[in-house]
Amino acid sequence: MKQFFIFVKKETLHILRDARTLFILIWMPIVQILLYGFALTNEVKNTQFAIFDEAKDEASTRISEQIAASRYFSLYKNVHSYKEIEATFRQGKIRLAIVFPQGFRDDLLHTNHAQVQLIADASDPNTANMLTNYATAIINDYQQSINQNQDLPYSIKTQVRMLYNPELKGAYNFVPGVMAMVLMLVCAMMTSISIVREKEMGTMEVILVSPLKPFRIIIAKTIPYLLVSILNIASILLLSVYVLDVPISGNLILLIAESILFTITSLSLGILISNTAKTQQAAQFTSLMSLFLPTLLFSGFMFPVENMPIPLQIISNVVPAKWFYIIVKAVMIKGLGFASVWKETLILVGMTVVLLGISIRNFKIRLA
Repeated sequence: MKQFFIFVKKETLHILRDARTLFILIWMPIVQILLYGFALTNEVKNTQFAIFDEAKDEASTRISEQIAASRYFSLYKNVHSYKEIEATFRQGKIRLAIVFPQGFRDDLLHTNHAQVQLIADASDPNTANMLTNYATAIINDYQQSINQNQDLPYSIKTQVRMLYNPELKGAYNFVPGVMAMVLMLVCAMMTSISIVREKEMGTMEVILVSPLKPFRIIIAKTIPYLLVSILNIASILLLSVYVLDVPISGNLILLIAESILFTITSLSLGILISNTAKTQQAAQFTSLMSLFLPTLLFSGFMFPVENMPIPLQIISNVVPAKWFYIIVKAVMIKGLGFASVWKETLILVGMTVVLLGISIRNFKIRLA
């Protein structure tokens, strides 16, 4: 029994001396419960919306104020035309627009009937449904408040219009997210073992004595994986169009070019991991754990980023998949051009340059 406790003490000391083991055993569960507790939510809140109030009367103003005061919505701005509504949607600034027609209050008082139009961005159908339901519920609450002691109740009818995805197909949101996740994980995991594999197999010495500079070695490592990734892009787009019935509304060449750019970003990240890892297992584990969860949580594919706390929203900005997801939805689903995604494109270019620069700088020309 004494020997048993000696072994228990030995293993305990081993764990206490190993910082990585301590982190996994103690801090990782804490980090995960805090991260998942804030990030994993289907609740929609603080959603930006716009108001087009042609009536500008007491009734439309009260409804607008009640919607803006709700925790589900945050007023972005008041617009003055349908063209401005469309332009604001194209910029990705809002997810919902509320339109009050002229004579809204007069129609309500004189005919007991009035209409409100709700225009939602249905490229994410679940969110669009929730937003229109929230807005309709607030309008119904106002309707009930003015129906007290009325012999003939007032009726406000909401007319819902879904942009970009009128049939509310889930694939319209699913395809861009899967593209971001598949390309990120496959590309990064493929390249994450490329350099460290040479070290384990003992062939790194041959590469180091070659006349190639580190930059060319790294580029040479990524080109075969880039070609394979281009085939993945082609297969994903073909399956999306001909199997999932998701049309490519925008420019196909622009979509392919943006996908290749994101692929290069992912390959650069994989090279950086491979350059720093000591074993293939460590490289694969790092690429899987450090890329899968951030891509799933912070890309906006599964959970709206704007619903998360500010610190998590800031963290999401360093996740490449977030920017690619925005680009694919804008080009493929909404049919927008380069003028609408140039900022996200520049961010991906900047990430690629930084990742490649760090990889080249940290590339060790000597094994010992």
